[in-house]
Amino acid sequence: MCRGVTLRGEGRLSAIPAIRSLIAHTRNRGAPVTVTEQFATREAVRRAPATQATATDAAARPRPAGPGPLAVLADEGLEVPVLGGRFVRHVNLDVAASAPALEVVAQQVTRVLPYYASVHRGSGYPSQLSTSLVEDARLAVARHVGARDDDDLVVFTRNTTDALNLLAGAVPGDTVVLDLEHHANLLPWRSRRLVEGRATIAATLDALDAELARTPAALLSVTGASNVTGEVLPIDRLAEIAHARGARIAVDAAQLLPHRRVDVAASGIDYLAFSGHKAYAPFGAGALVGRSDWLDAAPAYLAGGGAVDAVRVDGVDWKHGVERHEAGTPNVIGAVALARALAELDRLGDDARHDHEQALTRRLHEGLAAQQGVRVLSGFGDGFGDRLGIATIELERGSVGLLAAALGAEHGISVRAGRFCAHPFFERTATRANGLRASLGAGSSADDVDRFLDALATLIADGPAHAYDRSPEGWCPRVDDRPRPDFALA
Repeated sequence: MCRGVTLRGEGRLSAIPAIRSLIAHTRNRGAPVTVTEQFATREAVRRAPATQATATDAAARPRPAGPGPLAVLADEGLEVPVLGGRFVRHVNLDVAASAPALEVVAQQVTRVLPYYASVHRGSGYPSQLSTSLVEDARLAVARHVGARDDDDLVVFTRNTTDALNLLAGAVPGDTVVLDLEHHANLLPWRSRRLVEGRATIAATLDALDAELARTPAALLSVTGASNVTGEVLPIDRLAEIAHARGARIAVDAAQLLPHRRVDVAASGIDYLAFSGHKAYAPFGAGALVGRSDWLDAAPAYLAGGGAVDAVRVDGVDWKHGVERHEAGTPNVIGAVALARALAELDRLGDDARHDHEQALTRRLHEGLAAQQGVRVLSGFGDGFGDRLGIATIELERGSVGLLAAALGAEHGISVRAGRFCAHPFFERTATRANGLRASLGAGSSADDVDRFLDALATLIADGPAHAYDRSPEGWCPRVDDRPRPDFALA
């Protein structure tokens, strides 16, 4: 939330008592109501003024029916307040940043929590069970990504950024990257050589091949799919190019893995990094999967307990394998959540996930193409054959930051504005300082896309219905009457 805004009434939470009274009045005997129940109860929505909050009649256009959600997420049915005192169904088009938990993941975490304990050395039943949960999760991750049985390690990390920083300390030489990378795959490398993307993917592959041929490199590290445009790179072909020039390949699969099947062995990937929070498991875990020799030869990523065989006054004997880089107490819950999320993606099926996303992606891009004053960013002229459900736009006039703020505050639609931690790529493809990104996932529906397109048309044509001020946190409503749930820790 924007900090420092002034709300109607005497403070930021001034609207909550009124809502509490309203909801309590609708219940028998006026039973006490918690703030969480306020936000889940729909009586308040039905009693609110019947003002249209998603789009004007002029902007709304009839569209053919489309797909509903493919999976049940923990935020299903979430209603959020909008300016003016109403609640609307939340439309989450910011899943490329962080995806809500799958409902089955949230349920799994609830089941596991009572057994959470220390791992690997505890003698009690919960400790032994927690150890098994972590190691079973490691096997589940390995199976899902097609890791090689005889060579690959699965090291649990905090996220993709953490995984790539770990790998950066193990690379015995130069790393070649593209300019389209997220900063997580651009900044960690100690000796980095950058190749600027060309107008087409084919020409970009040729440029990478020429750079690897010019001077040998230890590693080619590339994204599986752009977090700005959703364009998917041909990983199999990139692996062939790297290996032919004597380099290994690492893939930043933070965006790709939640949407497409990634097979390490079949694609020739040497190292794979990804995050749980983008794969419907937002519990603080990620993974680095890859060949053991570089990782065993590298310094321990964290120095501490669990990473050592023996510690002496004059030296240390470090372990090999995953323990070398997982010092300290692991994120048991995060590992369990990540494994359960990947199992659910398996259950949903590759074809079903692909078909669902492609139908919504077409709907999104066709709708954006019909919008006046909007330009959709792309990195490659031949990159439209395969793209994830991501679209980044820039406006001919006006601020995308203000647009994003109004979409959230007036329409209950979450998007993202900025340069998306991919500054070099954004600066090469955009003509304005910032863009607005809408991103889809397994919980998205045709109604989500239509809500966004209608609200976008309304805001571009008529502007926001409320006044906004620019602050260090971005554009904020001048008067924000949206209540906040009380998540106080004390």
